Amino acid sequence: MANYYNEHTILYLNGAFVKASEAKMDFYSQSFHYGYSVFEGIRSYRNITGETRIFKAEEHFERLKVSAESLNMPYHWSAAELIEATYALLLQNKLQDAYIRPVVYAPANMSFNQNTESFIVIEVWEMAPFLGDKLLRVMSSSFQRPNPKGFKIHAKAAGHYVNSILASQEAKANGFDEALLSDMNGNVAEGPGANVFYEKDGRLYTTALGNILPGITRATVLELCAEMNIPVEEKLFTKEAMYGADGAFFCGTAAEVIGMESLDDKPFALPWEKTVSRTIQLAYKDLVVERKNVVVNEITGVE
Repeated sequence: MANYYNEHTILYLNGAFVKASEAKMDFYSQSFHYGYSVFEGIRSYRNITGETRIFKAEEHFERLKVSAESLNMPYHWSAAELIEATYALLLQNKLQDAYIRPVVYAPANMSFNQNTESFIVIEVWEMAPFLGDKLLRVMSSSFQRPNPKGFKIHAKAAGHYVNSILASQEAKANGFDEALLSDMNGNVAEGPGANVFYEKDGRLYTTALGNILPGITRATVLELCAEMNIPVEEKLFTKEAMYGADGAFFCGTAAEVIGMESLDDKPFALPWEKTVSRTIQLAYKDLVVERKNVVVNEITGVE
């Protein structure tokens, strides 16, 4: 099992920096019993000048607020104060390349009544790309994403991830690296913890919003496509549309951008190194460490 903390690890708990080994929460929490909490997955990087940078920090903490409010959880923190606390937390834990996990959770409440307060914890640890760095053998899952009429599907809610765990475990039990889930209509939705793109004739396609988590990395890929004049289309499509495509990839904060070798044992047509998808992967790696900005500065002479 992974070691996420040791006796020296510090976390941020309700406004205070405390040792992870000494932190406590109420075991009668509505979050513990019902999965009623929201969270974010954020990464920080050591950029090419040696500074620590949290990638898209404001966007992540604003989404945390949206998730909490979508689930009727009281929320009183500003993005600015949480960003400041996170930088301080990274410094105290002597981390630069790190995974950051803020969680907003509920007090003791065995009923389904709305709470009048919420709590927050922020944890940081070292983590390699969530899905590794090798091309993935992906399996179409027997599990579907929840119906948006049954959940606030745009919220990053803890309870939703039981679905992700089951799908991922099923894929691995069948000898695959990861799962690809459909929505309730049989269209491709997303991976257990990442959005999906596929490529055909130099054009990228990704699932339209509505039945998926609106990923911040997904939005970043769309921005990169616009900057690099790579055509991209958001639409609904089936897994059969991906069969025989030139390439495909998952993207998410934890996974970053990771290519697929095959879907349901059907390999993609182009070698990964020759795909537009690979170009996006490299551009994303440059972006998160701010290499792109330095290149621009060298060209323009702007400091």
